[in-house]
Amino acid sequence: MHQEVSLIATIAVSFVCAAILGYIADRLRLPPLVGYLLAGIAMGPMTPGFVADTELASQLAEMGVILLMFGVGLHFSTADLLAVRGIAVPGALARIAIVTLIGMWLASWWGWGLGAGIVFGLSLSVASTVVLLKALEERNLLNSASGRVAVGWLIVEDLAMVLALVLLPALAGLLGGHAADGAGAGLPLPMTIALTLLKVGAFAVMAIFLGPKIVPWLLTLVARTGSRELFTLTVLAIALGIAFGSAAIFGVSFALGAFFAGVVMSESNLSHRAAADSLPLQNAFSVLFFVSVGMLFDPSILVRQPMAVISALALIIVGKAVISFLIVVLLRYPIGMALTVSGGLAQIGEFSFILASLGVSLGLLPADGKDIILGSAIISIILNPLVCAGAEVLHNRVHTRWPVLTNHFGRRRHEALGRELEKIRAINEAREHQHQLEMQELIETFPLFAKVDEDSQEELLLLFRPKSALPGERVIRKGDRGDGLYFLSSGAVEVQLPDGPIPLEPGAFFGEMALLSGGRRTADVVAVDFCQFLVLERRDFNMFTAKHPILRQAVSEMARERTEMNVMRQQRNQPSSVAS
Repeated sequence: MHQEVSLIATIAVSFVCAAILGYIADRLRLPPLVGYLLAGIAMGPMTPGFVADTELASQLAEMGVILLMFGVGLHFSTADLLAVRGIAVPGALARIAIVTLIGMWLASWWGWGLGAGIVFGLSLSVASTVVLLKALEERNLLNSASGRVAVGWLIVEDLAMVLALVLLPALAGLLGGHAADGAGAGLPLPMTIALTLLKVGAFAVMAIFLGPKIVPWLLTLVARTGSRELFTLTVLAIALGIAFGSAAIFGVSFALGAFFAGVVMSESNLSHRAAADSLPLQNAFSVLFFVSVGMLFDPSILVRQPMAVISALALIIVGKAVISFLIVVLLRYPIGMALTVSGGLAQIGEFSFILASLGVSLGLLPADGKDIILGSAIISIILNPLVCAGAEVLHNRVHTRWPVLTNHFGRRRHEALGRELEKIRAINEAREHQHQLEMQELIETFPLFAKVDEDSQEELLLLFRPKSALPGERVIRKGDRGDGLYFLSSGAVEVQLPDGPIPLEPGAFFGEMALLSGGRRTADVVAVDFCQFLVLERRDFNMFTAKHPILRQAVSEMARERTEMNVMRQQRNQPSSVAS
């Protein structure tokens, strides 16, 4: 195949195969992720038939990692994590440590080195976000206390793996591999680690302190243009730009840069829109990531080293489930929560693939080790729905046999956690309610805006510029250029005409005549008392009304009526002035 179409062929065949096998997996009540991995295996060099360009696929996979980590950061909730910190932080860290130690023991048993054992153990210790969320959603547990704990636990694991991705290149030489390019070459190990942490710290400080000031302002600025494609492009530019810039300037991984880009963007009021607009591209490249992982998998490992795959699978499903259960119970939380967490997290996924690939590239993990991780991951994902169902059945049996124990054990901790989560839920609901009240007040004050849909009303809130005026202050000066349309939300103003002032109250708007005609202001407008306005500038008015002609027609109709009223007032006043 010609080089110039290999990219198109790789993407096209990847999407077609992933769509077909993903649908089949879903019909079999398996996560579509299984289908994506199998599509990659079918397209890889280890199986007959079409062989995709693995080099191009690996670059597309890197893009998938960036967008995947951007999505993780975008949905990162500090409040939710703090609410479940009492169980999620110690639980996740303890399980990572225990599973990593067991993985290191297995690796030493197989004759692998220390570095291989650490990478292998870490890869088996972290669960898949995609698989966990699907398992919780299918059982309507995502917003429950157990679901929040499982998600918080996974966030801590993800953060720990991000740190591992940063430190592994610096420690590779000590662990028996080779250091990554530019990873402190020629420096002593303590200096290398210190330099790596310093770079990460400098990047984190910039992201945390500068990001929340620049990114929300930039998103709002672009959102005000009203262009949906420009907004989506800006979101992706921020994600990819920060990821690439962090790697080029600070030497940190693309994954860490993308994660911080998502965290910074999550602080913006437009984060939900950013997440919704970037989701299709995140999903598409995430599919390519899993397909490329499948391409690198050698199915013959299941025949060549079946006991190694079974051992890794036993650690993932049985070992991690038992460890998670014991940790939750020892922390004095309910048995039902322990079973939900242990079942949902008894699998591995995307971070395991990233760690395994990094381990191989650093010369720490042998190729067979990566295949063992991939093979056990695919099987654990396939079996996870059965594991979750088994945990649910076990909980029901335990509750039936020992109702007093299940009802009272961990009750105090569970109730305290429930109160914390309820506070967060109440704050989020209050914020959402306040936003709805703002929208409702906007429509009640200005019924004109009821003519456009809810999304357009949201866009109007971004386009409006608030302005206020003190009593006696001139809001509009006669002869000035028409720079915007003023909507009076509170207070009162008077339009100063030669034949007498015209009072305007909340709900009225003014300044439309000069805006529509392109001429100068024909009268002064003075504030009678303290006033608050929402100003729609000329450019924003023209842009918005071009998309909503019905709104421009309504404003034009009001301008016509006011012009006719002014003419009638002048005609009524002319005879009296002659008679006098």
